[in-house]
Amino acid sequence: MAEQDYSESPDIRFVGVSKWFGDVVAVDKIDISVERGAFFSFLGPSGCGKTTSLRLIAGFEQPTEGDVFIGGTSVVGVPSHKRPVNMVFQDYALFPHMNVADNIAYGLRQRKPKPPKQEIGNKVDETLEMVRLSGFGKRRVWELSGGQQQRVALARALINHPTVLLLDEPLAALDRKLRREMQMELQTLQRDVGITFILVTHDQEEALSMSDRICIMREGQIIQAGSPRELYDEPINRYVADFVGKTNFFNGEVVEANNSSLSVKSESGPVLVGAPSKGAPLLKKGSSACVAVRPEMISISAAVDPDHQADINITGQVKNRIFLGEHSEYLIATEGFGDVLVLSPKTSESNRRLFAPGDQVSIGWMSEAVLVLEDT
Repeated sequence: MAEQDYSESPDIRFVGVSKWFGDVVAVDKIDISVERGAFFSFLGPSGCGKTTSLRLIAGFEQPTEGDVFIGGTSVVGVPSHKRPVNMVFQDYALFPHMNVADNIAYGLRQRKPKPPKQEIGNKVDETLEMVRLSGFGKRRVWELSGGQQQRVALARALINHPTVLLLDEPLAALDRKLRREMQMELQTLQRDVGITFILVTHDQEEALSMSDRICIMREGQIIQAGSPRELYDEPINRYVADFVGKTNFFNGEVVEANNSSLSVKSESGPVLVGAPSKGAPLLKKGSSACVAVRPEMISISAAVDPDHQADINITGQVKNRIFLGEHSEYLIATEGFGDVLVLSPKTSESNRRLFAPGDQVSIGWMSEAVLVLEDT
């Protein structure tokens, strides 16, 4: 196809893209548009098609059907080494026999014609400073920590100034604390360099914390795409709500329906009223549905507390408690609604003791916290 004006085109665009491996459909007729300078994530469980989608951008795979565009130009049939993209792999794929500087300079030295030695050295120094590893050029890869190795892999990819940087679960090998630090570093780095980052991950927290836009996939298809806040606050069905964050679900049947609210008779008996999710088909009377309530929207108090007010009040017994510093996570056993998860912030527990397993408590929520979803 004819080349388009890059400034007016998204960096990445899929048009009706499918990828088959024999009889297995890895990607099924998906359309994606990733704007220039975005931090975009493919999120989903193993086998959902997210890594195949990344490999289609990188050129490691070619689509069975459809078209892939980078910067407005079709790249179907274009080999990976001729695409304006670089990739950071989960295991970093660094060369153990080379020092840090030589690892970073590797891509530049493969260019034809090869840049002058002084120019390569200057660019390596600039890139090391960009990833906060100035002075590490002579170090061996095996002398570095996991986080430092990850930054070397980023530097090696960024030194060629790609249009798009592809990240294949690059933080999976790091411990929790370091992973959180690297998430913030990646965000800062992406803003500083201003190029498009595309991340593949199965870690919802990672995608939510770093991305401008997230594409949730299942069985090769896009279930929902949007900003982290949209996906968290406005999931279109149970699958999305369950995958993005923690949620309590109560199954039932729609007994009243209009554009602004739905009434669901829960399996336990009480009628729960909530709003339909934006962008989802409106459920009709008689439809199966599930009521979703995020655990941080549920209050918890002593069972005898007369000041505990909510539209829905339930009594129960603390089954388990996990103290996580900034909040406590309670699992409450109730007769009508089964086990209910509650997240209680530390600020709300400053004037009382933590509830212990076996304590009788009252939990509740306001109608505004209720979202009625298609039960998929």
